[in-house]
Amino acid sequence: MGCCSSASSAAQSSKREWKPLEDRSCTDIPWLLLFILFCVGMGFICGFSIATGAAARLVSGYDSYGNICGQKNTKLEAIPNSGMDHTQRKYVFFLDPCNLDLINRKIKSVALCVAACPRQELKTLSDVQKFAEMNGSALCSYNLKPSEYTTSSKSSVLCPKLPVPASAPIPFFHRCAPVNISCYAKFAEALITFVSDNSVLHRLISGVMTSKEIILGLCLLSLVLSMILMVIIRYISRVLVWILTILVILGSLGGTGVLWWLYAKQRRSPKETITPEQLQIAEDNLRALLIYAISATVFTVILFLIMLVMRKRVALTIALFHVAGKVFIHLPLLVFQPFWTFFALVLFWVYWIMTLLFLGTTGSPVQNEQGFVEFKISGPLQYMWWYHVVGLIWISEFILACQQMTVAGAVVTYYFTRDKRNLPFTPILASVNRLIRYHLGTVAKGSFIITLVKIPRMILMYIHSQLKGKENACARCVLKSCICCLWCLEKCLNYLNQNAYTATAINSTNFCTSAKDAFVILVENALRVATINTVGDFMLFLGKVLIVCSTGLAGIMLLNYQQDYTVWVLPLIIVCLFAFLVAHCFLSIYEMVVDVLFLCFAIDTKYNDGSPGREFYMDKVLMEFVENSRKAMKEAGKGGVADARELKPMLKKR
Repeated sequence: MGCCSSASSAAQSSKREWKPLEDRSCTDIPWLLLFILFCVGMGFICGFSIATGAAARLVSGYDSYGNICGQKNTKLEAIPNSGMDHTQRKYVFFLDPCNLDLINRKIKSVALCVAACPRQELKTLSDVQKFAEMNGSALCSYNLKPSEYTTSSKSSVLCPKLPVPASAPIPFFHRCAPVNISCYAKFAEALITFVSDNSVLHRLISGVMTSKEIILGLCLLSLVLSMILMVIIRYISRVLVWILTILVILGSLGGTGVLWWLYAKQRRSPKETITPEQLQIAEDNLRALLIYAISATVFTVILFLIMLVMRKRVALTIALFHVAGKVFIHLPLLVFQPFWTFFALVLFWVYWIMTLLFLGTTGSPVQNEQGFVEFKISGPLQYMWWYHVVGLIWISEFILACQQMTVAGAVVTYYFTRDKRNLPFTPILASVNRLIRYHLGTVAKGSFIITLVKIPRMILMYIHSQLKGKENACARCVLKSCICCLWCLEKCLNYLNQNAYTATAINSTNFCTSAKDAFVILVENALRVATINTVGDFMLFLGKVLIVCSTGLAGIMLLNYQQDYTVWVLPLIIVCLFAFLVAHCFLSIYEMVVDVLFLCFAIDTKYNDGSPGREFYMDKVLMEFVENSRKAMKEAGKGGVADARELKPMLKKR
């Protein structure tokens, strides 16, 4: 991870005059250079795969003999049927497209270049022969003429498996893919071990395919609800805590009641007039409703108990939410920050997947045991995909860290600007400018530390999945314990990194100095941090629950009264998971703002006391919040010396 600044430099930094948003200087330049060098390596992998012909093989496709479809090919030594002219044969056709190799993650079938994909199902060899004569597209091996399809004894081996499913070319990739994806559902059965009856999986997939329009609509609803909640937070933050509490109580009670009502209604419905297949579907839905109703009841009880314990501390978050709401009023672009981050992640992931596909088709042609051609990389270059995987984690974490630094910089600008009318026209863009000019190295170092923890955890998770059912109980316990410890360490480092970025945005110090300063202030004010994070995070969690409950309730009503559905367990789970992820993306920005405000407040209380020339930067409501929390904790008997202390900022007086 590199060395932190020396003791002498730390001493000098502790003696310097603290000036927020001034004396900007580049931080962690070596780490920025290392990150740039790493990105150059990622570009080299992509360029190498394209230069070795992988792009043409990926886009145009190639047959089992090494010929690229849609062009003339060069003869490969000792490879039969290689070097063919496929100028008129632009599509890849698999003789058995449903024969999928789970271990090697590929279609285990002979591939041919054909002139056209069969748009209709071909049930007999005569149909295959007529298709070849009418369209000029031979679907059997190159060694067999169309006139021999129905007479040759080798037709069962050299021709496609009957019936040939209707297929269509995949846009831009020239592969004939079956229109009916039922064969891929059978492939999914091998991936899902908890399904003992394969017919259940088919009904689940059928439910998803049938309800895809409503799933899309409900996902859009969760997005709209999240944006509405962010707008509400901006303008009614003083009463938002109580509104969220009441709505969650009503929503949880209402959702639980509706589930039990639907369960009772379907249980009493007559079953004598329905077919056995419909009876099985009804039993699946009834069982799902019972599970949902019991889960909702348990969740509601636990939620009520938590609210009962924290009811006296809920009021303490109102003032903090009010200040954070003011930040969103002055910085409206913060609401859209998740969109830009998501867009950047999607662009990078698309690039990463395309390069990974290039790597899968790059290399030199090698003949396998069946006599067909595969492209493999030999020598040290065969380990390039490890480098590529590390790049996926590091650059993804880098993009997320850039969002954290951008939000921190914008909120710091807001906090330390006494006259809010003098704020920059777009504090977000000003923060991005400071990030690019000064702090990319700090972001690169922080994201690399997370990568160092995430990679071992992912390796252990992979080992655990591969050894599932083979290892003894002791080994399984050790693996799970290591995975859990690494997960906890990763979460702690993520939280510390976020506060380190805030310290960097304030003091313009390098990552290690900022992390040390942030850690000191968090430890010295542990009770305050616990109060703010526990109560504040819980209220934001209630907002997420509200969005999930609202979307899930709408989904239950729509799916229950839609007659075309089969089993709607999986569609509802998909919708609820998506709703939670969307709500988390939006409300996590609010959580970042609260954490940044707390660190800014700690700095403010150190260097200012409200006297002339040393006026506070903070909002009065924030000071009232801290004072009220101190009084409440003392009255509750949880005060003491630790509570009576003033908040200690990062730097000490000279």
